[in-house]
Amino acid sequence: MGSASAGLVSIFSNGYRSLGAPVSSWRTLASSSLYKHYKRNSKGAVLSCLSSSKIELACLSSEVDVAQTTTSSVNGYHKYDRLLPCPSENGPPRVEHLVVSEGGPVLEYICKSLDLPPLFVADLIHFGAVYYALVCPQPPPSATPEQIRIFKEVTAPSVLSKRTSIKGKTVREAQKTFRITHFEQFVEAGTYLRVHVHPKRFPRCYEIDWKSRIIAVADSYVVLDKPAGTSVGGTSDNIEESCATFASRALGFSTPLKTTHQIDNCTEGCVVLARTKEYCSIFHGKIREKKVKKLYLALTAAPVPIGIITHYMRPINVAPRLISEDFIKGWYLCKLEVMECKEVPWPDPVIQQKYCIEDFEWPSKDRAYECKINLLTGRTHQVRAQLAACGAPIVGDSMYMPAAIAEMANPGLNPFGKYKKYTTESDKEMAVTKWFARFGKEPKVAIGLQACQISWDDGEHFYEARSPWWRSGMA
Repeated sequence: MGSASAGLVSIFSNGYRSLGAPVSSWRTLASSSLYKHYKRNSKGAVLSCLSSSKIELACLSSEVDVAQTTTSSVNGYHKYDRLLPCPSENGPPRVEHLVVSEGGPVLEYICKSLDLPPLFVADLIHFGAVYYALVCPQPPPSATPEQIRIFKEVTAPSVLSKRTSIKGKTVREAQKTFRITHFEQFVEAGTYLRVHVHPKRFPRCYEIDWKSRIIAVADSYVVLDKPAGTSVGGTSDNIEESCATFASRALGFSTPLKTTHQIDNCTEGCVVLARTKEYCSIFHGKIREKKVKKLYLALTAAPVPIGIITHYMRPINVAPRLISEDFIKGWYLCKLEVMECKEVPWPDPVIQQKYCIEDFEWPSKDRAYECKINLLTGRTHQVRAQLAACGAPIVGDSMYMPAAIAEMANPGLNPFGKYKKYTTESDKEMAVTKWFARFGKEPKVAIGLQACQISWDDGEHFYEARSPWWRSGMA
């Protein structure tokens, strides 16, 4: 198989997108040509796909009439219009999987296949919610015989051998997915498309005074005081509503800032964004070499002992993260140092409402505890999971606080907690399954956690965030 066609691959060469015009301007400029593409009369059998909250191949053959694709409801979903204004609540996920039956512009094909308006599909592409692969990925074990038949049909050697775009590639290389970045991108017959019709939304992005959140602007980086309820660099289906995008626009940068590290969406505080690809690599190196130091403030529902706390985290990317005080082979080491722990007032009702803080009927809400934490290892959800395991969950943490309350009421409920009571492997697996089924709700906006300080190169670069949100409600 030879080299991929330049037209299909060239726009993905640098992995970055232009911030030139705001969304409203971009849509206005795009709209006239979008309708021209959309009204082309190219019918044909398409392999449209079923809705899925997970990435699964689920293709069905269908006929779609272009004339009926205005704003009609689709598979029982609401009528689609545009992605802005941003909804206040996230709807249920919807992911569609397509195999292109006839080559043409990607926007036109998606509109026909999924019965969606062209401007809505253009919005999805701008948000980074549409992906392609030259060859359809392997169906999951749950695929039906019909789905497997279609997969074999479009990936048959006799079919693939006729496609010059995949010559010279292994099947694995040809099945790698890339984000589509332009609505006029040509997709050839046999191309796989994944469309996130309901991308995860971040309404707080539109409520923030982003200039006021800039801590420092240097030649090679920007330090941002990230607001809670926002994503640092975006999600797999939404790169538009992110701190990197909105901070870039607030500073008037034509080239978008680049993510160097992450903190949870519900966490606020110091984040370093690179201005160049080169500094992004440099900062990643500093993190690997442990030259970057991060301090956190955590508002907990109970006191935490001063000193180093050690746990081991299950190496599976599923939330809530399971951790154990006992060493378990293959589990990740988690260490943090509690430097201070002082009693403070519980946030008042007005502040709780502003940041969508829930107390989950914690037994004592007279006092909370503000802890300064030195993060010694950097695991996903580490601070949240470790403090909850100590019986001192972070205030407002809907993912870990209810679990801590349940463990207090029923010791042994946590399959890896202090009072674990399973005796066999099957009992343990059953307990784990029940644990995940019961807990894991994402916080709506904020939790009591702030990345209050970040420094690197032995303190040569040192930055602090503003006072955390909960202090504004203290008596």
